[in-house]
Amino acid sequence: MASITLDHLGKSYTAGVDVIRDLSFDIKDGEFMVFVGPSGCGKSTVLRMIAGLETVTRGRLLIGERVVNDVHPKDRDIAMVFQSYALYPHMTVYDNIAFGLQIRKMPEPEIRRRVQEAADTLGLNDFLDRKPKALSGGQRQRVALGRAIVRNPSVFLFDEPLSNLDAELRVHMRAELSKLQRRLKTTTVYVTHDQVEAMTMGHRIAVLRPCGSDPNVTNLTQVGTPMEIYDRPANLFTAGFMGTPKMNLLKARLADDSAEVLLYGVRIPVPAALREVALRHKGRPVVLGIRPEHLGLAHEIDWASDTALSGNVEILEPLGHEVIVHFDVQGQTVAGRLRSHHGMPSPGESITLQVRCEAIHLFDPTTEKRLE
Repeated sequence: MASITLDHLGKSYTAGVDVIRDLSFDIKDGEFMVFVGPSGCGKSTVLRMIAGLETVTRGRLLIGERVVNDVHPKDRDIAMVFQSYALYPHMTVYDNIAFGLQIRKMPEPEIRRRVQEAADTLGLNDFLDRKPKALSGGQRQRVALGRAIVRNPSVFLFDEPLSNLDAELRVHMRAELSKLQRRLKTTTVYVTHDQVEAMTMGHRIAVLRPCGSDPNVTNLTQVGTPMEIYDRPANLFTAGFMGTPKMNLLKARLADDSAEVLLYGVRIPVPAALREVALRHKGRPVVLGIRPEHLGLAHEIDWASDTALSGNVEILEPLGHEVIVHFDVQGQTVAGRLRSHHGMPSPGESITLQVRCEAIHLFDPTTEKRLE
């Protein structure tokens, strides 16, 4: 096992055009780190730089104590699982898993032992004589995992390995991958655009965004545990990206005379933790953030609230155990949560949802940073 250090990492394919800009953070030994972000944010590029499949333009990349900027991929002691399974179609499952060990000229008894251990772990014993075309998508993915496991690497790298699977199988494989990583305790870096995968699998999450042309903007917006990022997003990008449905981000203003936020004529009390900063910035515009689960019908909520938002229903999204309601508040769409689909309103009807005031977030609209 090994830690990974990204030290002011940069990547440019064209002079002056950055794909990765000034990326710095550590991945701990034995940690399951997830890179999450929209398409084009550079998460797969960073993974490929760790693997040695992309060169480092600037900065240092360390695996353990060793700088690996110029180290060949085969000498980095990593194993990578790609989005496409990349299995050899003419080989059996056994040979696909064993291939990497065979080209390293490992003794055959040791190869058989490792392949059998991987097959036991991944439930592939009944498929060792089959070829990939005779396997389902989930089985092929497990073969790709087995090929990585038998290497006993210091680092596992996963590049959106579940994106080709159906929804039910993705849920199953998420759990299997998490259990496997806990059992092996191998440092793991996992790339996904799926927030649910990031929240449910990672020990920590690195949220990335495209760095754009502004030299002051870097790819990394926040690193933290799933609940740290969900409960305390550091900036507007993280707040708007993490969460399904996403956080409501509403233009508002701090009151001139009290620790309150003025939103569409409604005065929303600021929670105690934000009272000092609200008074320090009184009268200024802010972006108020509130998650849909913190807006609810008066007879359904389990918090005390004297503050409410009213508007006309635009869209209803019944999810069985809850309903996400999108309603118009003075020209801006706000999402809330109804805990029951019984008696829910119809599009066009008026609705009033209570606000859980202690759950609001405040952001500076200029710097886009969270007000602390």
